[in-house]
Amino acid sequence: MHGSCTSPACAKSQDFLRNQVWLCRADIPHSCGVLKEGRGDDFLTTHEGVTMTRTAMLATGAALLTACAAFATAPVVSNVRMTQRTNSRMVDILYDLDGEAAIVTLGIETNGVPIPDSAVTHIYGDVCRVVQTGANRSIVWNAGADWPENQTTQATARVTAWSTNAPPQYMVIDLENKSASSYPVFYYPSEAAIPGGITNRIYKTYRLAMRYIPPTSGAGFYMGSPIEELGRNTSARENQKQTYLTKGYYIGVYEVTQQQWYQVMYEVQAWPSKWSNVDYRATRPAEQVSYYRVRENALSNTPITPHWPATNSVGEFSFMGKLRAKTGIEGLDLPTEAQWEYACRAGTTGALHDGTVNIASETVDASLAQLGRYAYNGGRPNGTGTPVVSCATNEATAEVGSYIPNAWGLYDMHGNVFEWCLDGFDTTNPQLPGGTDPVGVPVDTARIRRSGSWAHPAKDNRSALRSYGGPHYETEGDTGFRLTRTLQ
Repeated sequence: MHGSCTSPACAKSQDFLRNQVWLCRADIPHSCGVLKEGRGDDFLTTHEGVTMTRTAMLATGAALLTACAAFATAPVVSNVRMTQRTNSRMVDILYDLDGEAAIVTLGIETNGVPIPDSAVTHIYGDVCRVVQTGANRSIVWNAGADWPENQTTQATARVTAWSTNAPPQYMVIDLENKSASSYPVFYYPSEAAIPGGITNRIYKTYRLAMRYIPPTSGAGFYMGSPIEELGRNTSARENQKQTYLTKGYYIGVYEVTQQQWYQVMYEVQAWPSKWSNVDYRATRPAEQVSYYRVRENALSNTPITPHWPATNSVGEFSFMGKLRAKTGIEGLDLPTEAQWEYACRAGTTGALHDGTVNIASETVDASLAQLGRYAYNGGRPNGTGTPVVSCATNEATAEVGSYIPNAWGLYDMHGNVFEWCLDGFDTTNPQLPGGTDPVGVPVDTARIRRSGSWAHPAKDNRSALRSYGGPHYETEGDTGFRLTRTLQ
């Protein structure tokens, strides 16, 4: 990717594009802050720009409004110009960005109707990234690659400026150049806008994709399980607690894979896996990784002090330490237990994130078999056996993304591997914390694990299942993690 947003994917429409001049029309306002009036014609001229922030969307119309004066430094796009190169299907788009640095994305409309996001992915320059303020910011769109059989004489470039604390739906970290001093970070407004599609193997190996999860609204949500849920822990461990999350966050679309771990940690701990079959390891989850190696000290599998929840600091040689250093993003970390469960449920309240209220039995469940790897759908031979370490992905861990995602597009939230969370676990007082933005108890003898795993029956793969392990634990090939980034 390295500075571009590229994809082999393209979408077709009923219009056809040849080597014609593209027009930048600015008669559809979208903004919050001080807006400039945009004008457009049916023929090539210089035009004022279409602006948009995530803060608000105003009604369609020719008249622009001045609103949200409190956001004096909100990013504002203006002076958008769009031209097609002579005898070429390359399109140049220039714009000015004022206010503050912003994440910029691009959309294209014809006759006032947006073309699919999947048809605007071969774009380069000051787009799909954090862009600094200034005049003549530049985007190049390869319309020939994205829209090869289409033409129009009525086109609009919609340049969108998103505040960095209210960003687009997807964030992608480019890990391909593992020895680079920094990792590029890209942003996309929808799943359709992701170059190549989110299920492309590259997002399981050399790119790390994350999906935005909004704060809870209204009454928040309930962590834990109701007393009638089959398979629930009979101690107080799963007693329901009303919980509120006030900050939006990104969370990994997939569990971190062995290849992604290698791209970050190749100098420290290259291939941490119990499963030795090199033909399959790249897209399997990294699973012999302790809490300490993930965020504290990967060299010696020991803690740093102070640590979570006293501080969000991470060790220099941990996975999180290296990733933070190369992205410049301090918010990268494990999820809190509350963030994990909220993301898993995706609005559901039952045993599984597909809406299943109760599993069929404590051992086997047909719905679970569609959602993730567990003991009775390939995890263990015959449901109770022990996989050989050289097994392919038909036993033990599956390739990430092999099963149906939840409503928010997150894969393997049930099964495959347990996933470390930030929270400590107090075995003498095992209740859920609940409340607002809970961070867990200040103990380090055990850390929370969620999701369930390939090695466990149905009851241990529910949305409310709470497991724990010593923070140095990494030996059974059943515990990995998922990346998050909390926004401030």
